[in-house]
Amino acid sequence: MHFDLSTLLPHLGFLARGAELTAAACALSLVGSVFMGALVAIARTSASALLRRIAFVYVDLFRNVPFIVQLFFFYYGLPELGIYIDAFTTGVVALSIAGGAYASDIIRAGILAIDQGIIDAAEVSGLSRRKIFTRIVLPIALRTSVRPLGSVLINMILTSSILSTITLNELTGSAQIVVSQTYRPFEVYVVLLCAYAALTYLVSLGVTLLHRHLNRDMMEAVD
Repeated sequence: MHFDLSTLLPHLGFLARGAELTAAACALSLVGSVFMGALVAIARTSASALLRRIAFVYVDLFRNVPFIVQLFFFYYGLPELGIYIDAFTTGVVALSIAGGAYASDIIRAGILAIDQGIIDAAEVSGLSRRKIFTRIVLPIALRTSVRPLGSVLINMILTSSILSTITLNELTGSAQIVVSQTYRPFEVYVVLLCAYAALTYLVSLGVTLLHRHLNRDMMEAVD
């Protein structure tokens, strides 16, 4: 076999657009996952038994059903009910809901790890419980959860390859099209391997830097 990457040069722009679509879908899905995760984490730490039960069912359901089944339900199942969503939006919604199930555990752990003395001091200062939670508890929990949430984002990037099954030409979908046009699967998938490795490495590096920036005061206190 003759390895020749030059055959892919005319298709690099197409693959780059697929990578941009992957990045956009994952960025939006991360926002959705954190939002969903925060809501579920709040419900799971609520005094209401009903809210805790609903949150538990949500987490248990979406963590124990294969993502491709969830994706097909949204894209192929909902139209049977008269609900039509384009492939990109479906991918973002599915990734957000699935990611939210994992993000909720992370954010909940961050909430439970907060020193009770901080909350007591805020109560003494006269802040309402809602303000304490929104201005103190949740921001601290999110700050300390940056690194594990980065792992959710990396997993989301890898999982996004499944979006090609609903006709979305993200990175993997674009690569499959290039393979069908060039008949050079080895070269195409070598590029695909490198692209995903580069994306996940950059995300990992960015998360590490963000974590250090947000928690620099804690690190300085330890030093």
